[in-house]
Amino acid sequence: MARTRKALPARVDVAHLISAGVLASVCPRALIEEVLAKTGKASQRERLLPAPAVVYYVMALALWREAPLEEVLRVVCEGLQWLGGGQTGAVQASKSAISQARTRLGSQAMRKLAERVLRPLAAPGAPGAWYRGLRVMALDGSCMDVADESANAAFFGYPGASRGQSAFPQARLLGLVECGTHVVVAAEVAPYARSEQVMAAQLLPSTLKPDMLVLADRNFFGFKLWQTACATGAKLAWRAKADRKLPVDQVLPDGSYLSTVFDSEDKRRTTGQVVRVIEYTLKDSATPTEHSYRLITNILDPAQAPALELAALYHERWEIEGVFDEFKTHLRANSTVLRSKTPDLVLQELWGLLLAHFAIRQLMAQAAWSRGLDPDVLSFTHAVRVIKRKLPQAAAVPP
Repeated sequence: MARTRKALPARVDVAHLISAGVLASVCPRALIEEVLAKTGKASQRERLLPAPAVVYYVMALALWREAPLEEVLRVVCEGLQWLGGGQTGAVQASKSAISQARTRLGSQAMRKLAERVLRPLAAPGAPGAWYRGLRVMALDGSCMDVADESANAAFFGYPGASRGQSAFPQARLLGLVECGTHVVVAAEVAPYARSEQVMAAQLLPSTLKPDMLVLADRNFFGFKLWQTACATGAKLAWRAKADRKLPVDQVLPDGSYLSTVFDSEDKRRTTGQVVRVIEYTLKDSATPTEHSYRLITNILDPAQAPALELAALYHERWEIEGVFDEFKTHLRANSTVLRSKTPDLVLQELWGLLLAHFAIRQLMAQAAWSRGLDPDVLSFTHAVRVIKRKLPQAAAVPP
């Protein structure tokens, strides 16, 4: 049975204007125009859909997944007019005009804008964000279904299936997340066949900082990527696979031990790196079987990070799974596939999705910290509803 597409109200109300205000607070018009000028995407003549409005529109697609494209555009344009002090007149554009405007904008401008905007938010000492002076971060990847168009299939590719072919091509997304706030501070987007390790090698050198403690699962540990991450000065606590050989060089007072890891290509074992290994087993967990873990860290002194504390902290890594759920399920609502029909517009839509998620999470963090709370106690779904429906004072952020 065909579903009727939801239409937004004929007259833009205060609730929708707030949404435009939240987006504008994260990406001010001046910043957008600067990025557009640097990427050569600034509007060269007066258009019905100028480039800055299209940027806000791409971000807004993440908030109104349930609405037709034309309806989202109307809300954004009228909301921005209201925020600028003008009258909210009717804005009409066809799907073709919207597609042409998005194509003119492209994905590179949205990527550059995300690189300027996405960042850690937690101030030193903020609840739930720090461990012994280190900002707790998590690294992981996920996949997003994209429209089953020939261009998307050729660029992104399909995941493997036991029988036949998967229903949709998929884009691979790698994110570095601040655990205390759930904000994505940096990301890479690539075809499905690109491995997360290759993407991480591109992302980490310019992203990691010495005040970070980065958690990652067992799929990321490899000698070269480990060295790349260590070279940034960041502290690491990554899980190792069970079959990884980690000989005991020295047992430490807290039960952890020092070991030496080598590159698989270093057959003579001439150039190794000393690491600290923490082994532990989870008992009485929700699952019926016990789970054994091995963590590898470059914090070699147990006094700086005792084994029991790192073992407990590692499970903060699951915060990033919640982040992926937020923009794959809660932001996308009933829409299981990204709307865009071409690879460049898919990339554009994903960067807009990341920017919209950042805007929501920033507002949640500000609300929580004003009450001395950990942002984890707030509901993401409720925050999205507030941004889309509440009174102007709920936004409390000037555009």
